[in-house]
Amino acid sequence: MVAAEPEVTVLSWNLWWRFGDYRTRQEPIATVLAEARADIVCLQEVWAKQDQQDQAAWLGERLGLHVARHDTAQRDGLSFANAVLSKWPIVRSESFALPGSDARPSHRQVIHAVIDSPRGTIHVFSTHLDQRFDNSELRQKQLRMICELMTRVDRNDETDFPMILAGDLNAVPDSDEIRALTGRRPPFTPGIVLTDAWEVAGTPSGDPGWTWRGDNPVLTEAQWPNRRLDYILTSWPRRSGQGTPVGARLIGTEPVDGVMPSDHAGVWAALR
Repeated sequence: MVAAEPEVTVLSWNLWWRFGDYRTRQEPIATVLAEARADIVCLQEVWAKQDQQDQAAWLGERLGLHVARHDTAQRDGLSFANAVLSKWPIVRSESFALPGSDARPSHRQVIHAVIDSPRGTIHVFSTHLDQRFDNSELRQKQLRMICELMTRVDRNDETDFPMILAGDLNAVPDSDEIRALTGRRPPFTPGIVLTDAWEVAGTPSGDPGWTWRGDNPVLTEAQWPNRRLDYILTSWPRRSGQGTPVGARLIGTEPVDGVMPSDHAGVWAALR
């Protein structure tokens, strides 16, 4: 029997949909992901065109990863979706529309993928929350729904690998929505408090971990740059220490062959 590797590595990255010169950006995206070599990859702003072209499927084939993507949000025949890619089989997946400002389902989603790994079953949630500066209350409603979904997962907190929530949360670490996720204020749902991988294990220590960066040349006109908006979080409790972040770094911060892959940097984390 081959011994299991000591860590599970996870990556989260917003791929900037089909904005900018999206055709030129595809190879740099694949290069960054290949170099990161994450076991589990959570992606946001992934596109497909009426089953003719599928960015997630293309990346999965290039990287040799299993793929889960749900095509429920459409813009003129193009999907605007989240995806989960995994080196281990994805046994099932489901996508849920998050609430919008009018309380009806919006194009924002969360995808829940169930992965059959050497550590046992791993439940992964990849999401992308509302982006408006003034919509903290809406993001809190969206996260409350995600936390409620997490409470429905059939698992044993004491023995199973912690659940993973990753994505572009469009919120800074001291916002009300992130503070509720990480236990600094009452949680959205009793029992669901998460560990922020960058806060625990970001490299180098003291780096703010900005993923929306003023030094990204595609953000020269961005309002309020230099913010940490993208996260990898794991659920509590973990008496065995499983899921504890032991390393975290940014990816996609530099051009590849002169091309910036995305308007966001991604986050990579190693979990015990």
